[in-house]
Amino acid sequence: MGRESDMTRVGIVGLGFMGKMHFRCYQALDGVQVAAICDTDTAKFADTSGTAGNIEGAEAPLDLAGIGLHDDFDKMLAGANLDAVSITLPTYMHREYAVKALNAGVNVLCEKPLAMTVADCEAITTAAEQSGKLLQTGHCIRFWPEYAKTKEIIDSGEYGKVLAATFQRLSLTPTWSWDNWLMDAGKSGSAALDLHIHDSDYVQYVLGMPKAVFSRAAGGPAKEFDHIVTQYVYDGDCVVTAEGGWAMTAGFGFEMSFNIVLEKATISYDCTRDPAFKVAPAGDEAFTPEITSGDGYSNEIAHFIKAVQGESVPEIITPAQSVDSLKLVLAEKESAASGQVVRL
Repeated sequence: MGRESDMTRVGIVGLGFMGKMHFRCYQALDGVQVAAICDTDTAKFADTSGTAGNIEGAEAPLDLAGIGLHDDFDKMLAGANLDAVSITLPTYMHREYAVKALNAGVNVLCEKPLAMTVADCEAITTAAEQSGKLLQTGHCIRFWPEYAKTKEIIDSGEYGKVLAATFQRLSLTPTWSWDNWLMDAGKSGSAALDLHIHDSDYVQYVLGMPKAVFSRAAGGPAKEFDHIVTQYVYDGDCVVTAEGGWAMTAGFGFEMSFNIVLEKATISYDCTRDPAFKVAPAGDEAFTPEITSGDGYSNEIAHFIKAVQGESVPEIITPAQSVDSLKLVLAEKESAASGQVVRL
């Protein structure tokens, strides 16, 4: 099938909250065309309003004029002449659809976590290696401006090494998912794998994989791992913890934050505060560093598209690191279930 233009043709499979978020981000980029969307629930094409989520940006109705609308993913892959596809489906479906797209010669941006199991992750990464196509996982926090700047500051060594760090990600119960799949721990992995993994991934991004984890968890709406607290064990006396959960009541809303203690400064972020982000150097006044524009979603998608178009981009997230993040959270769940330290 011939090309009609130099536009990068993108497809989206799954038109829920995250599918709409990806749509918004692609539409904002020059040289990119959302050429096709697939969802088995075709009612979503007639009414694209009202999709909820815990972060703003995907509420407005979509203009789907001129976009190929499909309820069969195989037919979309065969006929839409795509360069790339976003897999924005429930986690338990990632393996099937990501492997199909990669085997069809299409670059893939798959929402996080990459899959439910290490075996499924390895099936996806193997398909990417064999196809020679790009595979990027949607670990958006690595691209979130404040978090990206914090890694840059830590890596610079300007304020010394990390002594301690704590991360929090707390949400109202996500009752808005299709078929209520988020509340089915067998399909989502509960809050530990769907929500808390953001901070687990960032911990390993900044500090590397820990030697071990020790976790405690409480049940809630999904009956298990709805609220989890983990200590990540590193060499030396560095103390790192993260807390995440979606058992909060509706009026709570959503909050994400961190405090990182360095030898010569403290870096803090709280999405509910103004200013949300600040660095407090030892013996000097606190200040808010300059950060890139956009958010984690728009920045990760811009990064993906640049790579698809052949531009040189920094290595921010690799398939192997995505698998490590899954292994990390699975170890946390094992620790919480057993009450024991789990070594990695």
